[in-house]
Order: sequence, then structure tokens, then C-alpha cells
Amino acid sequence: MVFPYTRTRWRARNSASASYLAWLFIAICLLFLSTDTFAHAVAEGDKGYIQEITGIHLVSFMYLGAKHMVTGYDHLLFLLGVIFFLYRIQHIAVYVSLFALGHSTTMLLGVYFNIGINSYLIDAIIGLSVVYKALDNLGAYQRWFGIQPNTKAATLIFGLFHGFGLSTKILEYDIATDGLVPNLLAFNVGVEVGQLIALTMILIAMSFWRKTDGFFRHAYSANVAMMSAGFLLIGYQLTGYFVV
Repeated sequence: MVFPYTRTRWRARNSASASYLAWLFIAICLLFLSTDTFAHAVAEGDKGYIQEITGIHLVSFMYLGAKHMVTGYDHLLFLLGVIFFLYRIQHIAVYVSLFALGHSTTMLLGVYFNIGINSYLIDAIIGLSVVYKALDNLGAYQRWFGIQPNTKAATLIFGLFHGFGLSTKILEYDIATDGLVPNLLAFNVGVEVGQLIALTMILIAMSFWRKTDGFFRHAYSANVAMMSAGFLLIGYQLTGYFVV
């Protein structure tokens, strides 16, 4: 039996925990966007490695792909927005698969056919994808326009842009044509492995948060923070486009 006083304290403690999680989420979003450490790019050490090697290096490219996804805050923010209100594993699998399909397609084709897009502009679009999904989670489109966009189509389309973001970076580093296709496929496998690792961590954290009484109260703040992070990314990239 739980006494009223004990139950009250338990609810208050859970509410406080949810509040701390929401503010921690906001702080992490702002921290990621205030440093170049997690920028949407390949690290300088990896850049030199990519430029120097030739031939087939499957394990190395799998590692680089996984590393990119795990440290790619823009991808992770978008994925977080996609699964924020998804509870069933089969639903999560569908949306993550659509994102992976879009991401993989344009990454592979972009590099193979040498299709480059200005890195500042494509990263600004990726920031826009974060803003779009946060607004979708807030129900903004229904309130403003009386319509609900097709969430599956949006996930696939923005996945295509995320893939172009990575292919553009790879093209800038002049990857060797010798072993290009196997290396790209290995890189893509690594990206998917990294995505599964990151998604698992996100789902574990979300499962604990969802069990608290304050989840729905603080979900609004979390999505506003995510939207703000997306706007910061857009502003940062557009500034780079016009200034650099």
C-alpha cells in the first residue's frame, strides 16, 4: 500500500526528474550546435585517411560510417523527432527504414555519379528537416493550415537530403576511385550500424522518460528546443554560405 504522502512525493520526484531531462535535452542541443567537434562532416584525421588510401578497405570504411552516424548530431536530432511519439517497434522500424533508404540512396549515388551540392546549403536544409519535424510533433501544421503532411513521405524526402549532405563531404575529400563501390557500400553498412546503436540509446532514454508523469508536459519544451537547435543550424550554415 502506498500512503498519500508517499504517493505525492513520488509524483513530485518523477515530475522533477522529467523537468531535469527536458532541460538537459535543451542544454545538449545547444552544446552540440556551439562546437565544431560534432559538425556534419568527416573529421580531419579521417579526411587525411580517406585521401591517402587506395583499394578496398571494408572494415575501415564501416568504422568511418558508424562513427559519422553516432557523432552526427543533425541526423540524431532528426531521428529523435521522428520517433518522439512512436511507441511500437514496428512503427519505429518503418520510419527508420524510410530514412535509411533515402539516406543510403543519395549518399551512394551522389558519390558514384559525382553529384555535389554546396555543403552549407545542404546542411541548412538538414537543419530545416529538424525544424520541420519538431513543428510536426507540436501539431503546428494542423493548427496553422488544417492539414497533416504525410509523415512517411517527409521522412523519406528528408532522408534523401541527409544522404546528399554526406556525399557532398566525401566528394570534397577526393576519395580514390580504386575500390570505390565496395568502400562506399561498407561505409553505408557502417552508417546503418551506427544508426541502430544511436537509435537504441535514444529509445532507452525515451522509455525511461515516457514512464514519468511529466513526459507530456515537457514534450512541448523538448520539441521547442529541438526546433531552436534546427534554426541555429540553419542560421550557422547560411552565414557560412554568404560570408565564407
